Amino acid sequence: MSHTLGVRQAQKQKTRQAFLDAALALLEEQSLSSLGLREVTRAVGVAPTAFYRHFPSTADLGVALVEEALGSLHTVIAGTVSAAGDGDERIERAVELIARHVREYPAHIRFIARERNGGVQKVRAAIAEQLARFTAEVKTALAQHPESAGWSDDDLLMLAGLYVDQMLMTASNLLDASPEEQDQVIRVATRRMRLIAVGRRHWLG
Repeated sequence: MSHTLGVRQAQKQKTRQAFLDAALALLEEQSLSSLGLREVTRAVGVAPTAFYRHFPSTADLGVALVEEALGSLHTVIAGTVSAAGDGDERIERAVELIARHVREYPAHIRFIARERNGGVQKVRAAIAEQLARFTAEVKTALAQHPESAGWSDDDLLMLAGLYVDQMLMTASNLLDASPEEQDQVIRVATRRMRLIAVGRRHWLG
């Protein structure tokens, strides 16, 4: 019995992932608000009723895509910010992390960039929640730096928000840039984050 349940659970997870993959491919050409349930089920090759065994609505499918796109990055980004090394080294590692993620998951990044201000409120809220988590995690990592001594929680949160906003902007700018343009985007992003770091050293509160 347990083996049968395990097989069924694996098949259910496989079908759920097929919905996510199909939706992501379809969303390369349109926004989530215009995505039809039948489009997704047709791409997966199942009846429309099968969709509801996995997601209550296309908005919930979008929320799952947000988690898939951003969920795994939390530990990595916080670890990059808190890693040993001087500020320039941490900045270079952070920018390289962003560039690598865009190269490996362009469709996910494009989805986040489009839907952050898109027409599906539930997905906008999910993206905002993820970005707030990133900001809080980066703030915690920044608080461990010696140069953060004497900083208030509010100021550290503001600083973390500046870094997260710059990371998001960099990812968006890298999406459709040519290889030559990507090098320029990376250089500019690195300089901007260094400028934030300079401001940090001279911030009086």
